[in-house]
Amino acid sequence: QVQLVESGGGLVQAGGSLRLSCAASGSTFYISAMAWYRQVPGKQRELVAIATSGGTINYSDSVKGRFTISRDNAENTVYLQMNSLKPEDTAVYYCNALTRNARTYWGQGTQVTVSS
Repeated sequence: QVQLVESGGGLVQAGGSLRLSCAASGSTFYISAMAWYRQVPGKQRELVAIATSGGTINYSDSVKGRFTISRDNAENTVYLQMNSLKPEDTAVYYCNALTRNARTYWGQGTQVTVSS
């Protein structure tokens, strides 16, 4: 089992920045990738950014150049630095962990609201 706890959401004006954190605990040895997803009411949850244990990083086109995902493997923490935020970035952001045996775990979500 892997437990994920997110923090860092909030309200920010357009053009501002926020940093989300996700601390993993439990069977962290088995984690192969960590990612951030987001979801707005009435829409499917979408992948924002993903970082694998092998160092591969990918972003959705909508956040490329503005968001940065990073992992602190020693602390079992993943971060999402969000710059140049836009109102359309408003969503609940979820931390996700994928293990080597293909199990997936989710955090509780943190609200990010960007005002125009």
